[in-house]
Amino acid sequence: MSDFTLYYWPVPFRGEFVRAILAHVGASVDEPGSDAISDMMSMDPRNQPVPHMASPMLVDNGSGKAMAEMPAICFWLSERFDLLPPDPHLRAITLKIVSDANDVLDEMTLSGGKAMWTEASWADYLVRLRRWMAIWEAMAEQDLLPEQPIGLAQIVTATLWGTMTKQLPELRAFLSRSPASCRADVPHPVTRRSCRPSGGKPPPFRTSLVWRRDREITTQGPARVGIA
Repeated sequence: MSDFTLYYWPVPFRGEFVRAILAHVGASVDEPGSDAISDMMSMDPRNQPVPHMASPMLVDNGSGKAMAEMPAICFWLSERFDLLPPDPHLRAITLKIVSDANDVLDEMTLSGGKAMWTEASWADYLVRLRRWMAIWEAMAEQDLLPEQPIGLAQIVTATLWGTMTKQLPELRAFLSRSPASCRADVPHPVTRRSCRPSGGKPPPFRTSLVWRRDREITTQGPARVGIA
């Protein structure tokens, strides 16, 4: 029997953070198919392992306990596997990073696919995406996101930006540009046509990724990567 059962769709979205943590700590995990996930979601909440609206949901097969909602699962696992810093302020910073990552996912997918990007809306959004990267840079510069020790904040950071730049390779070069080169075109993620941010001017902050890791956590385990 595996250590955990993860109810989540076979897509690199919110469940990817849970997969990354489990891979990092070396835990084994089963992932039921889509029918089982749908059945679980439609079940009477009183009969669910933990009452919830949607996946991800994680079950500890040893204890039978379960948790839903990505941030809650991340913190549940991090408490168990000692992935949180002891300092109360840094623990709260970790919660902020997880929440920020959740926000970025919502924005990049337009609230989980409720709408589709257009060339114009994507071009306008690139300015905000640069600011998200600058926020992560500033966290690193202020020693709020150190390279070591590797904990929840570092795993979530690598999973967010590593997965996004893997699925949308054009973003890797875009996010590593300095302000002086931010005028370059970036292809739209669907049409692959070039599109410029409105106004054509770069925002007043750096876009090179200061914080780096030498590992990307995936369901297959650690692999060499440079997020830049």
